[in-house]
Amino acid sequence: MINVFGRWYRRKFSDPDAAMLLILILLTTTVLLLWGELIMPVLVAAVIAYLLDWPVTKLVKIGVGRGLACGAVLLGFITLTILLLIGLVPIISKQSVNLVQESPLIWQKAQDWILTLPEKYPDYVQVYQIHQMMEGLNEKLVEVGETLISVSFSNIANVAALLVYIVLVPLMIFFMLKDKMFFLENISRLLPKERRLITQVGHEMNAQIANYIRGKVIEIVIVGAVSCITFVLMDLRYAILLGVLVGLSVLIPYIGAAVVTIPVAVVAMFQWGFTPEFWYLMIAYGIIQALDGNLLVPLLFSEAVSLHPLYIIIAVLVFGGLWGFWGVFFAIPLATLVKAVVTAWSSNPPVMQDSAM
Repeated sequence: MINVFGRWYRRKFSDPDAAMLLILILLTTTVLLLWGELIMPVLVAAVIAYLLDWPVTKLVKIGVGRGLACGAVLLGFITLTILLLIGLVPIISKQSVNLVQESPLIWQKAQDWILTLPEKYPDYVQVYQIHQMMEGLNEKLVEVGETLISVSFSNIANVAALLVYIVLVPLMIFFMLKDKMFFLENISRLLPKERRLITQVGHEMNAQIANYIRGKVIEIVIVGAVSCITFVLMDLRYAILLGVLVGLSVLIPYIGAAVVTIPVAVVAMFQWGFTPEFWYLMIAYGIIQALDGNLLVPLLFSEAVSLHPLYIIIAVLVFGGLWGFWGVFFAIPLATLVKAVVTAWSSNPPVMQDSAM
């Protein structure tokens, strides 16, 4: 057993490229664990700059100066973001307030329905079981309410930091786009000469993540827009709020779709009960999810992010546990990085020709 481990260790770590890759991974992980929250605006700016680099490159190819191209693309991005916020935020805020105000009525109606279960199914559901479940749910709801209130007050202190980020992040995006080659050359000088595996991982990540980021933005827009239109046409209450939630749920593969189904079903049940309208809505919602998973995702991503669904779920749980929301947001890119590292590490080092000569 010791000999087997020794051979594996020499095969993987005797290569200087593998050692440098391991050191870089450990160093990067340490920095993220210690200062992840502090440098998160930089990482967000880098992701957005990565997203906007494609249109900047297209403009440069047709003869536009890089500085002008960066300014035009960034200005267009900021303008589109502001227009979306102006159009959606007031509606979402109003519908959110209305939903919070009506949540006691929704919960009361749910309780009334649950209390009818012992009469309908006496062989399977007992009254004392219902009362125990209701007491547990009420305690959980009180805890959730207290948590939301405490989070709301604690976030007031972060408003100043948010205002600073609103100014700093666009500036960082502009300079990352404008001086892209300058930063890449500096990073290249910092890396060691023994970087065959680092380069291999970098090329694989670049090919996969570029498609992932652009595809994910397009998927959010399409799924969110189709959901909003469907809910509005079917006269579902809080249609825009729920449609936006459905669109954002694609950020968390598999888990997001399952979680956002709960508010959609609860609101529909509160509005219509178990009537044909409820089932029509749930069928339409199921069709949207099916088309997203079986048509839209393959078209947008192809084989660029070829990860097994189980690995994606594990990545969401692990990275979400480490870094919260941002860990969930970057779960697939981080899982792709892990896959690229494992693939590169499993490859054989090139045979040196000098010894043969």
